[in-house]
Amino acid sequence: MVPINTAHRNSRHTQVVGALAARDSSTRLRAALAAGTHPTPELVDALVQRCAIEPDFFVRDMLTWALTRLPTQKTLPRLVAELVSDGAQARSQALHTLSKIGDRAAWPAITRSLLRDPDDEVARSAWRAAVVLAPDAEKSALAAELVTQLGRGDREVQLSLSRAFVDLGEVAEPVLEAAAVDNDPVVRAHANATQRLLHDPDAGFDLAVDAARRAVALGPDGAEAAEC
Repeated sequence: MVPINTAHRNSRHTQVVGALAARDSSTRLRAALAAGTHPTPELVDALVQRCAIEPDFFVRDMLTWALTRLPTQKTLPRLVAELVSDGAQARSQALHTLSKIGDRAAWPAITRSLLRDPDDEVARSAWRAAVVLAPDAEKSALAAELVTQLGRGDREVQLSLSRAFVDLGEVAEPVLEAAAVDNDPVVRAHANATQRLLHDPDAGFDLAVDAARRAVALGPDGAEAAEC
């Protein structure tokens, strides 16, 4: 005979898994909430699998929260395995969840290929995760790697990278100074804007970009005048 507690747990597990695949997003949201409210390690696979395909942002956010409530010895191996998935959303969500868990044991899994991932959402998630998970001794090398992505993408992508540099702090200054005289004017403008944010995190990104672009257009002599 199956013990009553085990039978009840199995029944609840089956209900949650079924609800995670429901058509209605509010049903899926409630299922993810239930999974986090009553953490059950057996749900790790179902939660991670749903993260890879869930179309609703709020449900994905709740799925991530539910995974943070589970033991890291269960979640980390499963999330790390997702980082080599063919699906961009699977990689992105796994990175996002690892950044929320914050266990530095996952740091070795944040590879150069993820930091340079051709999918912008994956790359943005990788930058955020890397800044959270990198040991102090690795942060200078991380800054040197991230500088290769300056000038990439649209405003949101560039803002994500700038925020990663701001979170790294002073270790980012040397590579940003070098990038500020890069041959590519887009790279120079992004580097200059990021330097402004690094020195004044409360400054608006758009204003920093506009000022940096003016400085780049004016050249070294004009940049000093633009600051006045």
